[in-house]
Amino acid sequence: MRRPRLILALAAALTLAGCAAPSAPTGSAGAVSGTVEVYAAASLQRAFDEIAVSFEQAHPEIDVATVYDGSRTLATQIQQGAPADVFASADEKSMAGIGDLALDPRVFAANTLVIAVPAGNPGAVAGLADLARVPTVLCASEVPCGAAAATLLQNAGVSVTPVSAEQNVTAVLTKVTAGDAQAGLVYATDLAGRDDVDGVVPDGADAVVNRYPITAVRDAANPAAAAAFMAFVLSDEGRRILSDAGFRAP
Repeated sequence: MRRPRLILALAAALTLAGCAAPSAPTGSAGAVSGTVEVYAAASLQRAFDEIAVSFEQAHPEIDVATVYDGSRTLATQIQQGAPADVFASADEKSMAGIGDLALDPRVFAANTLVIAVPAGNPGAVAGLADLARVPTVLCASEVPCGAAAATLLQNAGVSVTPVSAEQNVTAVLTKVTAGDAQAGLVYATDLAGRDDVDGVVPDGADAVVNRYPITAVRDAANPAAAAAFMAFVLSDEGRRILSDAGFRAP
């Protein structure tokens, strides 16, 4: 299983509003060591790659190995014994799917949907109603981004037959940028920093919010490193990175 670790320059981050969180761990680099295996929703990749770099700087004796995919896919893998130390999901339902393997999950971020269109918006998409007339790709209904899309469309009274139903939001965005569809519903954070795709904020988006929980996994191979990583995500520095990536406070 590929476990990318991208080195990204840290951007100036904005503090997420919301409940108070601990400061980023400092001065404890020698307390834990080894590798922490982080399984995280595909929509978290940009933020978690950056968090991993910052975490490793604070804890030079710990390596972060990340696995990104749809939350339901990751939950199934964890249930089947995948070696996850930490699980970060794009919704609470997927987190509940791992049952008592989740140790005290904490909601750390939130996200909403936008309509992604190829740069220049060739389909002239202005809102959800237009998704019924242009080739549109959605997440499958059983995964978090698909469940949110179904709720958003139902609330708007719009029926869409997608050209494909993908297992994670990254695949939806890939279809749009490749020209296989003229629109797709993705998370607002997926469009941050991109110039090959435009976004349209649909009416009602603020009423459909995905809440992201994170947990250390029961029987993790490195529970100390798992606890340290989770604390870092919930820290001031972790929240700043998430905010800079476009995530909302939970």
